[in-house]
Amino acid sequence: MGEVVENINAAPASEDELYGFKRQEMYSGALAGSVAPYGRHVFLCYKSHEMWLPRVESEGLPQRFAKSFKDRRADFAVETKLTVCGGGGGESDGDVLVFPDMISYKALKDTDVDAFVEDVLVNGKPWTSGIQEELSGYFVFVCAHGSRDKRCGVCGPALMEKFVEEIGSRGLSEQIFVKPCSHIGGHKYAGNLIVFSPDSAGNVSGHWYGYVTPDDVPAVLDQHIAKGEIIQNLSRGQMRLKPEGEEAEKVVEHQIPNGNSVVERDSVETKGFTGGCCQGTKGVSCCQEQTPEPVKKETSVKQKGFSWMEKEEVLLGAAAVGAIATIAVAYSIYRRSGSSSPKTANPYRKLSLVR
Repeated sequence: MGEVVENINAAPASEDELYGFKRQEMYSGALAGSVAPYGRHVFLCYKSHEMWLPRVESEGLPQRFAKSFKDRRADFAVETKLTVCGGGGGESDGDVLVFPDMISYKALKDTDVDAFVEDVLVNGKPWTSGIQEELSGYFVFVCAHGSRDKRCGVCGPALMEKFVEEIGSRGLSEQIFVKPCSHIGGHKYAGNLIVFSPDSAGNVSGHWYGYVTPDDVPAVLDQHIAKGEIIQNLSRGQMRLKPEGEEAEKVVEHQIPNGNSVVERDSVETKGFTGGCCQGTKGVSCCQEQTPEPVKKETSVKQKGFSWMEKEEVLLGAAAVGAIATIAVAYSIYRRSGSSSPKTANPYRKLSLVR
């Protein structure tokens, strides 16, 4: 058998093939159940995403906020996530956006952080030491943390560009706002995004999507935002409170599988800033850091006293529970939107922006 000669003239793989929407790992992992239960999401506006360090919480205001957040997290009444987002679109460095509260707290400084965390996040009081504004509209946060992971750095900006284009063509630039955000967990699912949107009753939910490509953007706008319909094949889950008691154990157990192990879900829920560094396909590292976080052993993972089921049992249970939950969510959305006439109603619920 003749020797195989390497084709040295072959064109190098493009960034899109290695890290973008054409990479081999696209659609290789199960998305459902990859978001841990939580009830509040805090976004701290800080610089431009092109300027973020791999660990954006290692400098300046994010560092101060992350420390205070971590120190008091056990006292939060609601499981809360903290993420950095880019400014612009009416927001500046130090602004804090809180969902589902739909409130923007303006221009926090280092000296304000401890009092803000104490008053707002721990005690649920109004922030009397600064300006706060009500938010209206729809918010799409796209992970574009390129210095943290190359996949997010390639996919995120392309998605944002497409969102801006599609939103503009629909004349919805004053109702739908797109912002880059730091790592939210699940590098392998890039493009990752979260959509915060109110229903007809004004209740706000935050829905996570993975493996989103520019071709999917029209569906996010026309199906999810306009009609309140979840795009099931891209859905990772949504912001939701954890049930209590026996039901809590059942829900957590059945939502563990995300295609590989339960390790990633544990890291998502227990950190102020979600993290983790992944290895790309064929030994190509997507992580931009030289010292990635150590990988936990799956057999040692525990979460707040809950017992874990065997993975095979979990996978079977997850399929049944996921199907039931999907039907329930779809029916709820249908009931909320059923009074609108499809011939006359504007599919985008008109919301005035309060700044």
